[in-house]
Amino acid sequence: MNFIEAYDAVLATWPVPAEPLDVPSAYGTTHVNACGPADGPPLVLLHSGGATSTVWFNNVGDLARTHRVYAVDLINDAGRSVPDGRPVRSREDLMGWLDAVCTGLGLATTALCGHSYGGWIALSYALHAPARISRLALLDPTLCFAGMALTYRLHAIPLFARPTPERIRAFYRWETGGVPLDPTWLELAGRTAEVPRRKIVMPHRPAPDRLLALRVPTVVLVAEKTRAHDPARVAANAKALLPDVTTAVLPGATHHTIPMVDAARLNGALTRFLGG
Repeated sequence: MNFIEAYDAVLATWPVPAEPLDVPSAYGTTHVNACGPADGPPLVLLHSGGATSTVWFNNVGDLARTHRVYAVDLINDAGRSVPDGRPVRSREDLMGWLDAVCTGLGLATTALCGHSYGGWIALSYALHAPARISRLALLDPTLCFAGMALTYRLHAIPLFARPTPERIRAFYRWETGGVPLDPTWLELAGRTAEVPRRKIVMPHRPAPDRLLALRVPTVVLVAEKTRAHDPARVAANAKALLPDVTTAVLPGATHHTIPMVDAARLNGALTRFLGG
């Protein structure tokens, strides 16, 4: 099984039909898996690094009951997006890319949800274009409100230096404490080692004054057992810096069991927030 076959195998587990969309831009072609009612309020999902848009398989069933869901393959990550245009080298490039994706999808405004690195992109975009974001959901977001744990960085170094399927799976086993992850998705995660490495835009924490000025209604859901950072600090800093924020803890969750494991609890929190 190659990467594309593994990708399609996970997509086949989605409980709702996924409509493939390809959105052109100056940065290349962005692949989006869309589902839910065509006239539903839009919700854009941004996955964590290496997860691909297929990772929302335990979430889209609930989210698509009320929303038109657009699960995006990040242009600078493994997935079906094709980065054959202008290189994405900076935060400004990422913002220009997401501007083009939202415009290409016909979204004047949308709810936006991101996990981990996708959470950092989502928060950055809300700061960049707040008028386009109706609600913002951040799932254990990295380098948004606190620094990353040194142990997490050290365990992640081999994935950047010389990724292999076993190293990728070992990293997930370490961070999750051995909690079983979906085997079909875990096969795909390992297969991302086959994809040519794309230089990612390194995240940096937003300036406090910019966060204090953000008026977009936001929820920050932190994983109780995350190894990526200090969850209490993430929640406390989010409360201190965002004017319109709700924070909550996902009991028992680790950074990488989101959004797959115990998804009912996560889905309930998201649907309550998005429907508010």
